[in-house]
Amino acid sequence: MKAVISVVGKDRIGIVYEATELLVKYKLNILDINQTLMEGFFTMIMLVDLSAMTVSFDELVDGFDELGKKRGISIRVQHEDIFDAMHNI
Repeated sequence: MKAVISVVGKDRIGIVYEATELLVKYKLNILDINQTLMEGFFTMIMLVDLSAMTVSFDELVDGFDELGKKRGISIRVQHEDIFDAMHNI
């Protein structure tokens, strides 16, 4: 089981730390990661392994939603199956 997590927001110190802190908390492993800065905006996409996850998928989504709202960034969590289906149309 895998998920794609995308993070987008105005660049500032601590975005990577805060996002990966939740990964550690929920016991998710990063399988692949890409990040870049585009005209002052930070973007990061991670493919994560959910096999050792300690919460439900809904709790995972809620945790990242809460972090995004708290920090003024957009964080989207998509299960790999949903992500694949959306991009195979």
